[in-house]
Amino acid sequence: MPDSTSLLRPSPVPLHHARAFDTGRLRVRAHQDFIRVRTGVYAERRLWHGLAPWDRYLARVHAVAARRPGTVFAFESAAALLGLPIFGEPADIHVYDPERSRSRRFGDVAVHTSEDPRMIRSGVISVTSVADTTLDLLRVLTPAFALAVADAAIAPLRSDAADRSHMRALAESRANPRRRDQVLWAVDRADPRSESPGESISRAVIEWSGFEAPELQRWFSSEGFDDRVDFFFPRARAIGESDGYGKYAASEAPEAVRAVVAEKRREDRLRRQCDGFARWDQADALAVTPLRRKLHAAGLRPERAEHAAMLATLATRRADGRWR
Repeated sequence: MPDSTSLLRPSPVPLHHARAFDTGRLRVRAHQDFIRVRTGVYAERRLWHGLAPWDRYLARVHAVAARRPGTVFAFESAAALLGLPIFGEPADIHVYDPERSRSRRFGDVAVHTSEDPRMIRSGVISVTSVADTTLDLLRVLTPAFALAVADAAIAPLRSDAADRSHMRALAESRANPRRRDQVLWAVDRADPRSESPGESISRAVIEWSGFEAPELQRWFSSEGFDDRVDFFFPRARAIGESDGYGKYAASEAPEAVRAVVAEKRREDRLRRQCDGFARWDQADALAVTPLRRKLHAAGLRPERAEHAAMLATLATRRADGRWR
């Protein structure tokens, strides 16, 4: 069976075509329990409002695919389908048309073309390849978000993972030189051990703040347990954990309590094996100062001057991670 990460992500909610759904006196267009996702395509209002922003975006992409068979999706739209990181809910649906001589816009659909060809993964829904999608996004996303996409593109759990050396060669050969230095920066620093966008963004902030480079996914064994940590700073003998809080999620309250207790015991074991311990979330990393304070409290000190220009990019990004 193929690895699930090689498959395109389905719509997070069922989408209903108005013509197929309308029967008798029931008209989905006028039904208060449904919301229009796109002309002729509807979703249950209750389910729609329960979606995270990036999942709403994925459903919008599927709605366009339903209305426009044969569309080749690119940029964030391809990334959503491929399971690469999406930040917030992008405003536009992005498609690639190799037959056009210049880019166009039709409402919220941005049609892209390029001097350089793209590898297209064809199917019921077609997308640009993982490598091409990643390189396109590295050029338009702010650096920390670009690093998160690059990390995810080469993740070993992906059966369609991009090859870093191939992406670098492709980036260097492209005719469009726009932000090529940023693209190469993200490709060169991409690490398949990074397991979440929060970890990737944290790595960028740690580097730009002048702290020592951490080891990723370090194992600690003690008291009969093997515990893996997100970051280990060898010189400071400090452990860092970037929380996504998903590990505390549970459908029942007793399960949630057990998860919190297990994590507390894990942290206690780890604290007994290091000189400092810091825990933060993605919001702390994006704000920079909270992450710096927590690393300082764990015993870390900057070893070189901060990269102020790169840190400033975190403040100049849009909600979807692109440059303002």
